[in-house]
Amino acid sequence: MKNKTSIQGSWASRWIFILAATGSAVGLGNIWKFPYITGENGGGAFVLVYLACILMVGIPIMMAEVFIGRRARKNPINALADVAEESGSTKKWGIIGLMGMLSGVLIFSFYSVVGGWVLHYIKVMLTGEMIGVTSDAAGSAFGALLADPATLLGWHTLFSIMSIAVVAAGINKGIETATRIMMPALFVLLIILLGYAMTTGGFAQGWNFMFEFDFSKLTWNAALVALGHSFFTLSLGMGTIMAYGSYMTKDASIGKTVLAIGGLDTLVALVAGLAIFPIIFSNGMDPAAGPGLMFISLPVAFGQMAFGQLFGVLFFILIAVAAWTSAISLLEPTVAFLIERLKIKRMTAAIGLGITVWALGIACLGSFSFMSDVTFFGKNTFDFFDYITANIMLPLGGIFIALFAGWVVKDKFAQDELQLPSAVFKLWNISMKFTAPIAVAIVLYFLINPMK
Repeated sequence: MKNKTSIQGSWASRWIFILAATGSAVGLGNIWKFPYITGENGGGAFVLVYLACILMVGIPIMMAEVFIGRRARKNPINALADVAEESGSTKKWGIIGLMGMLSGVLIFSFYSVVGGWVLHYIKVMLTGEMIGVTSDAAGSAFGALLADPATLLGWHTLFSIMSIAVVAAGINKGIETATRIMMPALFVLLIILLGYAMTTGGFAQGWNFMFEFDFSKLTWNAALVALGHSFFTLSLGMGTIMAYGSYMTKDASIGKTVLAIGGLDTLVALVAGLAIFPIIFSNGMDPAAGPGLMFISLPVAFGQMAFGQLFGVLFFILIAVAAWTSAISLLEPTVAFLIERLKIKRMTAAIGLGITVWALGIACLGSFSFMSDVTFFGKNTFDFFDYITANIMLPLGGIFIALFAGWVVKDKFAQDELQLPSAVFKLWNISMKFTAPIAVAIVLYFLINPMK
Protein backbone atom coordinates (compact mmCIF):
# COMPACT_ATOMS: atom_id res chain seq x y z
CA MET A 1 0.00 0.00 0.00
CA LYS A 2 1.16 3.51 -0.75
CA ASN A 3 0.18 4.98 2.60
CA LYS A 4 3.08 3.98 4.87
CA THR A 5 2.30 6.18 7.84
CA SER A 6 -0.88 7.10 9.67
CA ILE A 7 -1.95 10.73 9.62
CA GLN A 8 -2.48 10.32 13.37
CA GLY A 9 1.25 9.65 14.00
CA SER A 10 3.01 6.56 15.35
CA TRP A 11 4.14 5.06 18.65
CA ALA A 12 7.59 6.10 19.84
CA SER A 13 8.60 2.47 20.35
CA ARG A 14 7.31 -1.12 20.30
CA TRP A 15 7.12 -1.13 24.10
CA ILE A 16 4.86 1.90 24.12
CA PHE A 17 2.48 0.00 21.84
CA ILE A 18 2.70 -3.03 24.15
CA LEU A 19 1.87 -0.89 27.19
CA ALA A 20 -0.96 0.93 25.39
CA ALA A 21 -2.53 -2.31 24.15
CA THR A 22 -2.06 -3.92 27.57
CA GLY A 23 -3.73 -0.87 29.12
CA SER A 24 -6.65 -1.39 26.76
CA ALA A 25 -6.85 -5.08 27.68
CA VAL A 26 -6.44 -4.67 31.45
CA GLY A 27 -9.72 -3.37 32.79
CA LEU A 28 -12.27 -3.93 35.51
CA GLY A 29 -12.97 -7.45 34.25
CA ASN A 30 -9.34 -8.50 34.44
CA ILE A 31 -8.77 -7.34 37.98
CA TRP A 32 -11.85 -9.03 39.37
CA LYS A 33 -13.42 -11.44 36.88
CA PHE A 34 -10.38 -13.44 35.76
CA PRO A 35 -9.08 -14.27 39.26
CA TYR A 36 -12.58 -15.25 40.33
CA ILE A 37 -13.31 -17.54 37.36
CA THR A 38 -9.86 -19.10 37.81
CA GLY A 39 -10.64 -20.07 41.40
CA GLU A 40 -14.09 -21.38 40.52
CA ASN A 41 -12.98 -23.51 37.58
CA GLY A 42 -10.00 -25.53 38.74
CA GLY A 43 -7.30 -23.02 39.66
CA GLY A 44 -4.01 -23.87 37.99
CA ALA A 45 -5.69 -26.41 35.70
CA PHE A 46 -8.03 -23.69 34.43
CA VAL A 47 -5.08 -21.33 33.87
CA LEU A 48 -3.45 -23.93 31.60
CA VAL A 49 -6.64 -24.28 29.54
CA TYR A 50 -7.01 -20.51 29.43
CA LEU A 51 -3.43 -20.05 28.18
CA ALA A 52 -4.03 -22.68 25.49
CA CYS A 53 -7.14 -20.74 24.39
CA ILE A 54 -5.18 -17.49 24.38
CA LEU A 55 -2.55 -19.07 22.10
CA MET A 56 -5.09 -20.71 19.77
CA VAL A 57 -7.75 -18.00 19.59
CA GLY A 58 -6.94 -14.70 21.31
CA ILE A 59 -3.41 -14.08 20.05
CA PRO A 60 -4.05 -15.16 16.42
CA ILE A 61 -7.06 -12.80 16.14
CA MET A 62 -5.08 -10.02 17.81
CA MET A 63 -2.26 -10.53 15.30
CA ALA A 64 -4.82 -10.21 12.50
CA GLU A 65 -6.19 -6.96 13.89
CA VAL A 66 -2.71 -5.49 14.31
CA PHE A 67 -1.50 -6.38 10.81
CA ILE A 68 -4.69 -5.10 9.14
CA GLY A 69 -4.35 -1.78 10.99
CA ARG A 70 -0.64 -1.45 10.28
CA ARG A 71 -0.96 -2.38 6.60
CA ALA A 72 -3.63 0.23 5.89
CA ARG A 73 -2.50 2.89 8.42
CA LYS A 74 -6.12 3.97 8.80
CA ASN A 75 -9.10 3.71 11.14
CA PRO A 76 -10.81 0.27 11.36
CA ILE A 77 -13.51 0.97 8.74
CA ASN A 78 -11.08 2.26 6.12
CA ALA A 79 -8.39 -0.27 7.06
CA LEU A 80 -10.66 -3.25 6.44
CA ALA A 81 -12.02 -1.69 3.24
CA ASP A 82 -8.56 -0.90 1.85
CA VAL A 83 -7.00 -4.27 2.69
CA ALA A 84 -10.05 -6.00 1.17
CA GLU A 85 -9.73 -3.95 -2.01
CA GLU A 86 -5.98 -4.68 -2.18
CA SER A 87 -6.82 -8.39 -2.00
CA GLY A 88 -9.39 -8.11 -4.80
CA SER A 89 -12.48 -8.18 -2.60
CA THR A 90 -15.30 -5.73 -1.82
CA LYS A 91 -14.74 -2.67 0.34
CA LYS A 92 -17.98 -3.54 2.15
CA TRP A 93 -15.83 -5.48 4.64
CA GLY A 94 -15.42 -2.07 6.30
CA ILE A 95 -18.82 -2.68 7.92
CA ILE A 96 -17.04 -4.96 10.42
CA GLY A 97 -15.00 -1.95 11.55
CA LEU A 98 -18.18 0.10 11.89
CA MET A 99 -19.74 -2.56 14.14
CA GLY A 100 -16.59 -2.69 16.27
CA MET A 101 -16.46 1.08 16.67
CA LEU A 102 -20.16 1.21 17.58
CA SER A 103 -19.45 -1.48 20.21
CA GLY A 104 -16.73 0.72 21.69
CA VAL A 105 -19.09 3.71 21.89
CA LEU A 106 -21.82 1.69 23.61
CA ILE A 107 -19.35 0.05 26.01
CA PHE A 108 -17.87 3.42 26.97
CA SER A 109 -21.33 4.78 27.82
CA PHE A 110 -21.84 2.31 30.68
CA TYR A 111 -18.14 1.78 31.42
CA SER A 112 -17.85 5.46 32.26
CA VAL A 113 -20.67 5.09 34.78
CA VAL A 114 -18.80 2.26 36.51
CA GLY A 115 -15.61 4.32 36.30
CA GLY A 116 -17.54 7.00 38.14
CA TRP A 117 -18.40 4.51 40.89
CA VAL A 118 -14.68 3.81 41.28
CA LEU A 119 -13.81 7.52 41.52
CA HIS A 120 -16.54 7.91 44.14
CA TYR A 121 -15.03 5.10 46.20
CA ILE A 122 -11.60 6.72 46.12
CA LYS A 123 -13.28 9.64 47.88
CA VAL A 124 -15.13 7.28 50.24
CA MET A 125 -11.91 5.57 51.28
CA LEU A 126 -10.03 8.88 51.62
CA THR A 127 -12.65 10.31 53.98
CA GLY A 128 -12.77 7.14 56.09
CA GLU A 129 -16.50 6.60 55.58
CA MET A 130 -16.02 2.81 55.60
CA ILE A 131 -14.04 2.56 58.82
CA GLY A 132 -15.89 0.16 61.12
CA VAL A 133 -19.08 -0.09 59.05
CA THR A 134 -21.01 -3.36 58.66
CA SER A 135 -21.67 -5.14 55.36
CA ASP A 136 -25.34 -4.14 55.55
CA ALA A 137 -24.39 -0.49 55.98
CA ALA A 138 -21.92 -0.68 53.09
CA GLY A 139 -24.57 -2.33 50.92
CA SER A 140 -27.04 0.41 51.77
CA ALA A 141 -24.44 3.06 50.93
CA PHE A 142 -23.81 1.50 47.50
CA GLY A 143 -27.55 1.23 46.89
CA ALA A 144 -27.96 4.89 47.83
CA LEU A 145 -25.22 5.82 45.34
CA LEU A 146 -27.00 4.00 42.49
CA ALA A 147 -30.27 5.72 43.39
CA ASP A 148 -28.65 9.19 43.36
CA PRO A 149 -28.51 10.33 39.69
CA ALA A 150 -27.00 13.72 40.56
CA THR A 151 -23.97 12.18 42.27
CA LEU A 152 -23.61 9.54 39.54
CA LEU A 153 -23.79 12.26 36.89
CA GLY A 154 -20.98 14.20 38.53
CA TRP A 155 -18.61 11.21 38.68
CA HIS A 156 -19.63 9.98 35.20
CA THR A 157 -18.91 13.45 33.83
CA LEU A 158 -15.50 13.60 35.51
CA PHE A 159 -14.50 10.15 34.22
CA SER A 160 -15.69 11.07 30.71
CA ILE A 161 -13.68 14.30 30.73
CA MET A 162 -10.57 12.45 31.95
CA SER A 163 -10.84 10.00 29.06
CA ILE A 164 -11.76 12.52 26.37
CA ALA A 165 -8.92 14.84 27.38
CA VAL A 166 -6.29 12.15 26.82
CA VAL A 167 -7.68 11.15 23.40
CA ALA A 168 -8.04 14.80 22.35
CA ALA A 169 -4.35 15.43 23.04
CA GLY A 170 -3.35 12.94 20.34
CA ILE A 171 -1.31 9.76 19.98
CA ASN A 172 2.00 11.05 21.31
CA LYS A 173 1.04 13.90 23.65
CA GLY A 174 -2.12 12.18 24.86
CA ILE A 175 -2.38 8.39 24.77
CA GLU A 176 1.38 7.75 24.74
CA THR A 177 2.15 10.17 27.56
CA ALA A 178 -0.73 8.83 29.65
CA THR A 179 0.44 5.26 29.00
CA ARG A 180 4.00 6.06 30.08
CA ILE A 181 2.63 7.26 33.43
CA MET A 182 -0.42 5.11 34.09
CA MET A 183 0.85 1.65 33.19
CA PRO A 184 3.99 1.78 35.39
CA ALA A 185 1.77 3.26 38.13
CA LEU A 186 -0.63 0.32 37.72
CA PHE A 187 2.22 -2.19 38.05
CA VAL A 188 3.62 -0.42 41.13
CA LEU A 189 0.21 -0.27 42.81
CA LEU A 190 -0.33 -3.97 42.10
CA ILE A 191 3.00 -4.88 43.68
CA ILE A 192 2.28 -2.72 46.75
CA LEU A 193 -1.16 -4.31 47.21
CA LEU A 194 0.33 -7.78 46.67
CA GLY A 195 2.87 -7.08 49.44
CA TYR A 196 0.03 -5.92 51.69
CA ALA A 197 -1.99 -9.06 50.91
CA MET A 198 0.93 -11.19 52.04
CA THR A 199 0.58 -9.72 55.54
CA THR A 200 -3.13 -10.47 55.95
CA GLY A 201 -2.91 -14.13 56.94
CA GLY A 202 -5.07 -15.26 54.06
CA PHE A 203 -2.37 -15.37 51.39
CA ALA A 204 -1.93 -19.16 51.40
CA GLN A 205 -5.68 -19.65 51.09
CA GLY A 206 -5.85 -17.12 48.25
CA TRP A 207 -2.93 -18.83 46.47
CA ASN A 208 -4.59 -22.24 46.78
CA PHE A 209 -7.93 -20.87 45.59
CA MET A 210 -6.33 -19.64 42.38
CA PHE A 211 -3.56 -22.12 41.63
CA GLU A 212 -4.42 -25.45 43.20
CA PHE A 213 -4.77 -27.95 40.33
CA ASP A 214 -8.29 -29.32 40.59
CA PHE A 215 -8.97 -31.23 37.39
CA SER A 216 -12.38 -32.33 38.69
CA LYS A 217 -13.58 -28.75 38.05
CA LEU A 218 -12.41 -28.79 34.42
CA THR A 219 -15.88 -29.32 32.99
CA TRP A 220 -17.09 -28.39 29.52
CA ASN A 221 -18.49 -25.21 31.05
CA ALA A 222 -15.04 -24.36 32.50
CA ALA A 223 -13.46 -24.78 29.07
CA LEU A 224 -16.14 -22.53 27.59
CA VAL A 225 -15.44 -19.89 30.25
CA ALA A 226 -11.71 -20.07 29.45
CA LEU A 227 -12.39 -19.78 25.72
CA GLY A 228 -14.74 -16.85 26.15
CA HIS A 229 -12.42 -14.92 28.43
CA SER A 230 -9.40 -15.56 26.18
CA PHE A 231 -11.25 -13.64 23.46
CA PHE A 232 -12.72 -10.81 25.51
CA THR A 233 -9.67 -10.10 27.66
CA LEU A 234 -7.56 -8.80 24.76
CA SER A 235 -10.03 -6.08 23.66
CA LEU A 236 -10.77 -7.91 20.41
CA GLY A 237 -13.61 -7.20 18.01
CA MET A 238 -14.05 -3.50 18.80
CA GLY A 239 -11.44 -1.91 16.50
CA THR A 240 -9.16 -0.74 19.31
CA ILE A 241 -6.27 -3.05 18.51
CA MET A 242 -6.65 -2.34 14.79
CA ALA A 243 -6.48 1.40 15.43
CA TYR A 244 -3.50 1.01 17.77
CA GLY A 245 -1.86 -1.28 15.20
CA SER A 246 -2.09 1.46 12.58
CA TYR A 247 0.31 3.53 14.71
CA MET A 248 2.84 0.67 14.98
CA THR A 249 6.18 1.02 13.20
CA LYS A 250 6.91 -1.29 10.27
CA ASP A 251 10.06 -2.77 11.80
CA ALA A 252 8.33 -4.02 15.00
CA SER A 253 7.56 -7.75 15.16
CA ILE A 254 3.81 -8.28 15.39
CA GLY A 255 4.13 -11.84 16.70
CA LYS A 256 6.52 -11.01 19.54
CA THR A 257 4.59 -7.86 20.39
CA VAL A 258 1.22 -9.60 20.63
CA LEU A 259 2.69 -12.43 22.72
CA ALA A 260 4.08 -9.82 25.13
CA ILE A 261 0.66 -8.15 25.39
CA GLY A 262 -1.08 -11.47 26.08
CA GLY A 263 1.53 -12.38 28.69
CA LEU A 264 1.33 -9.02 30.50
CA ASP A 265 -2.48 -9.06 30.44
CA THR A 266 -2.54 -12.52 32.04
CA LEU A 267 0.18 -11.63 34.56
CA VAL A 268 -1.70 -8.54 35.75
CA ALA A 269 -4.90 -10.56 36.18
CA LEU A 270 -3.13 -13.27 38.20
CA VAL A 271 -1.27 -10.82 40.44
CA ALA A 272 -4.52 -8.89 40.99
CA GLY A 273 -6.12 -12.11 42.23
CA LEU A 274 -3.24 -12.71 44.63
CA ALA A 275 -3.67 -9.15 45.92
CA ILE A 276 -7.46 -9.33 46.34
CA PHE A 277 -8.36 -12.84 47.53
CA PRO A 278 -6.13 -12.96 50.63
CA ILE A 279 -7.98 -9.86 51.87
CA ILE A 280 -11.30 -11.57 51.17
CA PHE A 281 -10.37 -14.83 52.90
CA SER A 282 -8.69 -13.19 55.90
CA ASN A 283 -12.01 -11.41 56.57
CA GLY A 284 -14.16 -14.50 56.08
CA MET A 285 -15.87 -13.12 53.00
CA ASP A 286 -17.39 -14.93 50.03
CA PRO A 287 -15.20 -14.80 46.89
CA ALA A 288 -18.32 -15.43 44.80
CA ALA A 289 -19.91 -12.13 45.81
CA GLY A 290 -19.56 -10.78 42.24
CA PRO A 291 -19.60 -7.02 41.54
CA GLY A 292 -20.85 -6.32 45.06
CA LEU A 293 -17.55 -7.56 46.44
CA MET A 294 -15.64 -4.64 44.92
CA PHE A 295 -18.01 -1.95 46.14
CA ILE A 296 -19.39 -3.52 49.35
CA SER A 297 -17.28 -6.34 50.81
CA LEU A 298 -13.79 -5.03 50.07
CA PRO A 299 -14.44 -1.50 51.40
CA VAL A 300 -15.74 -3.09 54.63
CA ALA A 301 -12.63 -5.28 54.82
CA PHE A 302 -10.29 -2.34 54.31
CA GLY A 303 -12.24 -0.41 56.95
CA GLN A 304 -11.51 -3.12 59.53
CA MET A 305 -7.82 -3.79 58.82
CA ALA A 306 -4.62 -2.14 59.98
CA PHE A 307 -3.62 0.53 57.44
CA GLY A 308 -6.77 -0.50 55.59
CA GLN A 309 -7.79 3.05 54.76
CA LEU A 310 -4.48 3.74 53.00
CA PHE A 311 -4.50 0.50 51.05
CA GLY A 312 -8.20 0.91 50.28
CA VAL A 313 -7.40 4.23 48.61
CA LEU A 314 -4.54 2.61 46.68
CA PHE A 315 -6.80 -0.26 45.61
CA PHE A 316 -9.45 2.03 44.12
CA ILE A 317 -6.78 4.18 42.45
CA LEU A 318 -5.51 0.96 40.86
CA ILE A 319 -9.01 0.13 39.63
CA ALA A 320 -9.46 3.70 38.34
CA VAL A 321 -6.20 3.54 36.36
CA ALA A 322 -7.20 0.20 34.82
CA ALA A 323 -10.63 1.59 33.89
CA TRP A 324 -9.12 4.81 32.51
CA THR A 325 -6.63 3.10 30.18
CA SER A 326 -9.41 0.87 28.84
CA ALA A 327 -11.82 3.78 28.39
CA ILE A 328 -9.29 5.74 26.33
CA SER A 329 -8.91 2.83 23.92
CA LEU A 330 -12.69 2.59 23.45
CA LEU A 331 -12.82 6.14 22.08
CA GLU A 332 -9.72 6.18 19.85
CA PRO A 333 -10.99 4.15 16.84
CA THR A 334 -14.05 6.36 16.35
CA VAL A 335 -12.05 9.57 16.86
CA ALA A 336 -9.57 8.38 14.22
CA PHE A 337 -12.46 7.64 11.84
CA LEU A 338 -14.02 11.09 12.35
CA ILE A 339 -10.68 12.79 11.69
CA GLU A 340 -9.99 10.82 8.52
CA ARG A 341 -13.53 10.84 7.10
CA LEU A 342 -14.66 14.38 8.03
CA LYS A 343 -11.22 16.03 7.81
CA ILE A 344 -11.70 17.71 11.18
CA LYS A 345 -9.24 18.41 13.98
CA ARG A 346 -8.68 15.79 16.67
CA MET A 347 -9.93 18.14 19.40
CA THR A 348 -13.22 18.67 17.55
CA ALA A 349 -13.65 14.94 16.91
CA ALA A 350 -12.88 14.01 20.52
CA ILE A 351 -15.23 16.59 22.01
CA GLY A 352 -18.03 15.72 19.58
CA LEU A 353 -17.75 12.01 20.33
CA GLY A 354 -17.30 12.77 24.02
CA ILE A 355 -20.60 14.63 24.22
CA THR A 356 -22.34 11.73 22.48
CA VAL A 357 -21.02 9.01 24.79
CA TRP A 358 -21.56 11.22 27.83
CA ALA A 359 -25.23 11.63 26.86
CA LEU A 360 -25.60 7.86 26.35
CA GLY A 361 -24.02 7.43 29.78
CA ILE A 362 -26.80 9.50 31.34
CA ALA A 363 -29.31 6.95 30.04
CA CYS A 364 -27.18 4.18 31.59
CA LEU A 365 -26.86 5.81 35.02
CA GLY A 366 -30.57 6.60 34.91
CA SER A 367 -31.25 2.86 34.64
CA PHE A 368 -31.00 2.70 38.43
CA SER A 369 -33.39 5.57 39.09
CA PHE A 370 -35.35 7.91 36.80
CA MET A 371 -35.12 5.61 33.73
CA SER A 372 -35.58 2.30 35.52
CA ASP A 373 -38.88 1.75 33.67
CA VAL A 374 -37.22 2.08 30.24
CA THR A 375 -36.36 -1.43 29.05
CA PHE A 376 -35.16 -3.18 25.91
CA PHE A 377 -36.09 -6.87 25.67
CA GLY A 378 -36.64 -6.86 29.42
CA LYS A 379 -33.33 -5.20 30.28
CA ASN A 380 -32.65 -1.65 31.45
CA THR A 381 -30.38 0.54 29.30
CA PHE A 382 -27.23 -0.26 31.30
CA ASP A 383 -27.75 -4.03 31.13
CA PHE A 384 -28.92 -3.94 27.50
CA PHE A 385 -25.79 -2.11 26.28
CA ASP A 386 -23.66 -4.56 28.26
CA TYR A 387 -25.50 -7.60 26.88
CA ILE A 388 -25.65 -6.61 23.22
CA THR A 389 -21.96 -5.63 23.05
CA ALA A 390 -20.40 -8.47 25.07
CA ASN A 391 -22.74 -11.25 23.91
CA ILE A 392 -23.41 -10.35 20.27
CA MET A 393 -21.43 -7.52 18.67
CA LEU A 394 -17.90 -8.34 19.90
CA PRO A 395 -18.09 -12.10 19.17
CA LEU A 396 -19.53 -11.39 15.71
CA GLY A 397 -16.73 -8.91 15.08
CA GLY A 398 -14.15 -11.50 16.14
CA ILE A 399 -15.60 -14.15 13.85
CA PHE A 400 -15.66 -11.85 10.82
CA ILE A 401 -12.14 -10.53 11.45
CA ALA A 402 -10.81 -14.10 11.61
CA LEU A 403 -12.66 -15.07 8.41
CA PHE A 404 -11.47 -11.89 6.70
CA ALA A 405 -7.84 -12.49 7.62
CA GLY A 406 -7.97 -16.18 6.73
CA TRP A 407 -10.09 -16.23 3.56
CA VAL A 408 -10.09 -12.71 2.08
CA VAL A 409 -6.62 -11.25 2.67
CA LYS A 410 -4.04 -12.70 0.32
CA ASP A 411 -1.43 -14.81 2.11
CA LYS A 412 1.43 -12.77 0.69
CA PHE A 413 0.04 -9.57 2.23
CA ALA A 414 -0.53 -11.20 5.63
CA GLN A 415 2.95 -12.73 5.66
CA ASP A 416 4.49 -9.44 4.53
CA GLU A 417 3.19 -7.88 7.76
CA LEU A 418 3.53 -10.82 10.14
CA GLN A 419 6.96 -12.06 8.98
CA LEU A 420 6.43 -15.45 10.63
CA PRO A 421 8.40 -18.65 9.98
CA SER A 422 6.62 -20.68 7.30
CA ALA A 423 5.36 -23.39 9.69
CA VAL A 424 4.10 -20.83 12.22
CA PHE A 425 2.35 -18.85 9.48
CA LYS A 426 0.54 -21.99 8.35
CA LEU A 427 -0.67 -22.60 11.92
CA TRP A 428 -1.83 -18.98 12.16
CA ASN A 429 -3.62 -19.30 8.83
CA ILE A 430 -5.40 -22.49 9.95
CA SER A 431 -6.45 -20.71 13.14
CA MET A 432 -7.92 -17.81 11.14
CA LYS A 433 -9.74 -20.04 8.66
CA PHE A 434 -11.06 -22.65 11.03
CA THR A 435 -10.03 -22.76 14.72
CA ALA A 436 -10.71 -19.16 15.79
CA PRO A 437 -14.03 -18.53 13.98
CA ILE A 438 -15.44 -21.89 15.08
CA ALA A 439 -14.29 -21.34 18.69
CA VAL A 440 -15.74 -17.82 18.88
CA ALA A 441 -18.95 -19.03 17.21
CA ILE A 442 -19.29 -21.61 20.00
CA VAL A 443 -18.81 -18.83 22.57
CA LEU A 444 -21.40 -16.71 20.78
CA TYR A 445 -23.93 -19.56 20.75
CA PHE A 446 -23.61 -20.26 24.46
CA LEU A 447 -23.68 -16.55 25.34
CA ILE A 448 -27.04 -16.29 23.61
CA ASN A 449 -28.19 -19.74 24.78
CA PRO A 450 -26.49 -20.32 28.15
CA MET A 451 -26.20 -23.87 29.44
CA LYS A 452 -28.61 -24.74 32.26
